[in-house]
Amino acid sequence: MRKNTPTIVLVHGFWGGAAHWSKVIVALSRLGHADIRAVELPLTSLSDDAQRLQKMVAQQEGPVLLVGHSYGGAVVTQAGDMPNVAGLVYIAAFAPDAGESPGGITEQHPPLAAANLAPDSDGYLWIRPEKFHQSFCQDLSADEGLVMAVTQKAPLASTFGDAVAAPAWKRKPSWYQVSAQDRMIAPENQQRMSQRMGARKIITLEASHASLASMPQEVAALIDEAARA
Repeated sequence: MRKNTPTIVLVHGFWGGAAHWSKVIVALSRLGHADIRAVELPLTSLSDDAQRLQKMVAQQEGPVLLVGHSYGGAVVTQAGDMPNVAGLVYIAAFAPDAGESPGGITEQHPPLAAANLAPDSDGYLWIRPEKFHQSFCQDLSADEGLVMAVTQKAPLASTFGDAVAAPAWKRKPSWYQVSAQDRMIAPENQQRMSQRMGARKIITLEASHASLASMPQEVAALIDEAARA
């Protein structure tokens, strides 16, 4: 077991819960990381989600490495400027600047699957189940895509418009994984955000938005490198 590494806290995004990290959790464990947590966000507002993450971070002893996928990147950006947060890892994720929202960033380069989103009468935003596989995780099997579609966790659509106040990546070291075949966050947006933050390392994977599930070994290797740094 590797010593002197931070607790890794994994932060999911829209349309998925903490279980989206399942393959990465196994890979990190095999790399020697014993202290791994995965927060479950309410996906009701950026403020609510950031507060939930900060409560979990505050419960950890010693330094913490935050890892955000998709909208989870906005959450770690908003919540991550805490004394015990050692760094931030972004996995095909939003990394807004001050005053920016995930929705505003999305409008700059609309993703290929934008038309497959559908709000319901309660204000939650879903990926149409029959379009989920091709939109979110086209590089996974049809069976895995079906499970993700049926178990998707829809955010309140208003969360898309919630802006970050003080981005933690301006104060914490960061790492970024770009998904070159992403249909949910345009790769152009990922490249711009990763370069703007001055990430210590940027890797590009030929992966869908669900790189954490389709290429977990590569994702875990980047997290491991950040943890050891």
